[in-house]
Amino acid sequence: MIEKYVWDLREADETKVAVVGGKAAHLGGLSRIDGVRVPAGFCVTTAAFRRIMAEASIDDPLDRLSRLNPDDREAIRTLSAEIRRSIEGRAIPDDLAAAITGALGRLGEQAACAVRSSATAEDLPTASFAGQQDTYLNIVGQEAILRHVSKCWASLFTERAVTYRLRNGIGHRAVHMAVVVQKMVFPDAAGILFTADPVTGNRKVATVEAGFGLGEALVSGLVNPDVFKVRDGEVIARTLAAKTRAVQALPAGGTHEVAIEPRRREQPALTDAQVVRLVRLGRRIEARFGRPQDIEWCLAGDDFQIVQSRPITTLFPIPAAPDGENRVYLSVGHQQMMTDPMKPLGLSMWQLTALTPMREAGGRLFVDATLRLAAPGFLEMVGRSDPLTRDAVETVLDRDDFVPAFPGAGPGGPPPGGAPAPIETDPAIVAGLIERSEASIAALRRDVRTKTGPALFDFLLEAFQEHKRDLGDPLSMRAIMAGMDATWWLNDRLRDWLGEKNAADTLTLSAPGNITSEMGLALLDVADVVRSHPEVVAYLRGVHDDGFLDELPEFAGGSDVRDAIEGYLHRYGMRCVGEIDITRPRWRESPATLVPVILDNVRNFEPGAAKRRFEQGRRKAREKAEEVLERLRAQPDGEHKAVETQRMIDRVRTFIGYREYPKYGIISRYFIYKQALLGEAERLVRAGVLTDKEDAFYLTFQEFHDVVRSNRVDDELIRRRKEAFRSYHALTPPRVLTSDGEAITGAYRRDDVPAGALIGLPVSAGTVEGRARVILDMAQADLEPGDILVTAHTDPSWTPLFVAVAGLVTEVGGLMTHGAVIAREYGLPAVVSVVDATRLIPDGQRIRVHGSDGYVEILP
Repeated sequence: MIEKYVWDLREADETKVAVVGGKAAHLGGLSRIDGVRVPAGFCVTTAAFRRIMAEASIDDPLDRLSRLNPDDREAIRTLSAEIRRSIEGRAIPDDLAAAITGALGRLGEQAACAVRSSATAEDLPTASFAGQQDTYLNIVGQEAILRHVSKCWASLFTERAVTYRLRNGIGHRAVHMAVVVQKMVFPDAAGILFTADPVTGNRKVATVEAGFGLGEALVSGLVNPDVFKVRDGEVIARTLAAKTRAVQALPAGGTHEVAIEPRRREQPALTDAQVVRLVRLGRRIEARFGRPQDIEWCLAGDDFQIVQSRPITTLFPIPAAPDGENRVYLSVGHQQMMTDPMKPLGLSMWQLTALTPMREAGGRLFVDATLRLAAPGFLEMVGRSDPLTRDAVETVLDRDDFVPAFPGAGPGGPPPGGAPAPIETDPAIVAGLIERSEASIAALRRDVRTKTGPALFDFLLEAFQEHKRDLGDPLSMRAIMAGMDATWWLNDRLRDWLGEKNAADTLTLSAPGNITSEMGLALLDVADVVRSHPEVVAYLRGVHDDGFLDELPEFAGGSDVRDAIEGYLHRYGMRCVGEIDITRPRWRESPATLVPVILDNVRNFEPGAAKRRFEQGRRKAREKAEEVLERLRAQPDGEHKAVETQRMIDRVRTFIGYREYPKYGIISRYFIYKQALLGEAERLVRAGVLTDKEDAFYLTFQEFHDVVRSNRVDDELIRRRKEAFRSYHALTPPRVLTSDGEAITGAYRRDDVPAGALIGLPVSAGTVEGRARVILDMAQADLEPGDILVTAHTDPSWTPLFVAVAGLVTEVGGLMTHGAVIAREYGLPAVVSVVDATRLIPDGQRIRVHGSDGYVEILP
C-alpha cells in the first residue's frame, strides 16, 4: 500500500484524527461550516512522522523516557533533548520532501506560511494538549518550510509535552505527529473566543479576548487583551486594556514586536458589532463539534478567519435534563464525603439504591434541587450541612431571573402533616432497628448465593427495593433526626442560656452504639494483639501485597494476629475509601491497606488504649452534663431548663450513635452485591466475553445485565468509558451547578478571624496546635502522636486514623457528616469545608485548629 504523505486540509475532518492529528482534523471540520473561513493549507500526515521515527532509531531512548517519573525534570529534559536532536538531524527523504514542496507550490512557493503541530492526542474532548507542541509563524521558502516541519515532529518530545503525557498516563508511542502548513493571515487584530465562560463555566456567556496584530502577543502574555462578554447576542461586559505592544510579521519571514502608537493603545481591538458577529460564528462552530470551543481567530480588514478550534476540556459537564428549564443541581459527593469520580457501575448502583433521584455529570452525581429551593427550612438545612453550599444556592436565588418563585413548599420541605411524630427516648428502638437491618442483610447474603446469570440481575432489582425500604424506614429516619435535632437544641439553648459554644461536642463524647467510632477503636484492639509478637511486627513492616494473611501463621504468634485481623475484616471488611462507589476495592479484598494504620497504632499507643479512650470520653461527657445542669439550676426558671436539658442529653446519647448505622448497612449490602456481580464478570472472562473482570465496572447495571443476557460486549464502549473516567480526575466538582453550566463554589462571609487564617466550618470544639500531616491516600499515612490530619474529605473508612491524631482539617464536610460526628465522639478539634486546605497547608507545617470558631492558623 502506498502511503499518502500530504492531504489538503479540506480532505480532513474529525474522523481522520489518526491520519492528520487533532488540529488538522478540526481545521478540516471548520472548513465545512457555511460562513466560516479557514486559511488554505495542507497537512503532512502521521504516515510521514512514523517513517521518520522508524529511520531515526530511537527505540531505546523512548523506552527510557517511558520509565521516568513525571517529577524528574532533569532526566526528562536531557532525554527529550536527545530525541529531538535525532529527529531534527534526519534529512527528509526525497519523495517525502517532494510531496511537501508540491503541495507548497499550490499555495505559492514563496507564500508566507504558518507551520503547526497536529498531534493525534491534541484538541481532543478529554485532553486539549494546548501549547504542548510547537507552532511557527511567517515561514517563507521551501527549505525553511521543510526545516520547520522537522521541528514540529521533534516538538512532540519537548519537556512540557513529555511531562504532560507522563502525568496523564499517555504512552509516548501512542501519539503521532502530523504537521499543518497554512497560508499566513496578516491580521489587524487577533485573539481567542471561548464559547462558554472559561471561569464560571456558563455555557450561555461567550468570552472574546482581542488584541492588535498576531495572536502570539496574547498567547505569550506580551499584552493584556481586551475582554468582551456576550450573552444572547449582546455585549454584557467589556474591559479594555492598554495595548502597548503587538507582534507583526516581517517581510522576509519570522515575526517581531512593535510598539502601538499611543493614540491606539486604549482603543478597542474590535467593535461591539464585530464581537457579536464573531460570537455568532463561534456558536456555529460549537454546534458542529457538539461542545464548547476554544477558538483562535484573526481579523483582516473586516473578514474573520478561524485558525484553530479545540474543545474546552476544563468545563465541568452539565447533567442531562429532560427539558430546557433552568435547573440548580447540588453535589452528592460533597454530602457523601467522596468527590472523586465514580465508574459507571458505581454511579448506576448508587442511583438505583438511593431514595432521591440523581443525575450524573463528570463521573459525579447531582440532585436536582430546583423545586426544593423555596421549601421552608431548605436553606437552613443546607447551611447546617455546608455553609458554602448555602452561599452558592443563595447566589443563584439572588438572580431573580434564573429560578422562578415556586408557590408553597416543593419536594424536600416538611413532610405532609407537619414535622415527624415525636419519638420516645428508648435504647430498645435503636436495638430493634439494627436487629431488623442485620436480619435483612443476612437474608440477602443467603438468597443471592442461589442466583446466577440474568436471574441474578432480576433478583438484585428486587433487592434494591428492599434496600430502599430499609433506608427509608420512617422509624429509622425519626431516630436519626432525634439525635441531630437534640444536638442542635443543646448547642442553641446552652449558647443562649450559658454562653457555651458547641456544648454538644463534649456531651456526645463516646456516645454508645456508634458503629463507625467502634471501628476505629477496634483497630486499636487488633494492634494490641500484634504488639505482643515482635516477629509479626517485623514481618508486617515489609508487607506490600494482600497475601500476607496466609503467611502470618509461619511466625510466632502469627495465627493469633491473623485471627484478630480476620475478626476485624468480618465486622468491617466491606468498608474502604470512597465506599459509595461499589467498584472501589474493599478492605476485605485489599487487607494490606490496613497494615500501615495497624503499625502506627502499635507504635503510638499503649495496650488497652481503646477501652481507656472510650471510658475517658464517657467520663468527660458525664462530668460536662453535671456541670451544665448545675449551672442551669442556679438560673431563674433553672429547674425547668435543667429538666429539658437532661431530656435532650439522654436523647442525643441514645440516638446520635445510630446516625452512622444506616451507612454501614448500605455498604454491607453493597459488598454482597459486588461479590455477586464479580462472580458474573469472572464467568464472562472465562467465556471470552470480557478481557478483564473489572471491565464490568465501566458498564452501567443495565448494560451489564444486557451483556450477561447476550454474551456480547461493546469493547469500544468500555475503551471510551475508561478514557472518560481518566479525564474526570482532572475536573473539580462544584458544590452547586446550574443548567447553564455555571459552577458556583460559595464563599465564607466572615470578618471575625485573624488575617491569613483559613476559614471553615466548626464541627468539633476545642483548640489544638500540632504538625499538619497532609494525607490524600489513607494507605500512605505515617502519623505521630499530636499530628493534625489534613485531607480532602473523609468517609467512615478514615476513622482508624482519627484515633492517632490530635485534630482534623478537611476540604469537604458538614456538621453531621461522618468525619464531624466521629471527631466529636473522639474529642478531636475539627474544622471542615476549608477550601483548598491540602494545597494551602504544607505537609509538616505547624498549625493551630480552632474547632469552636471554625478557622485554622498557619504558624511560623
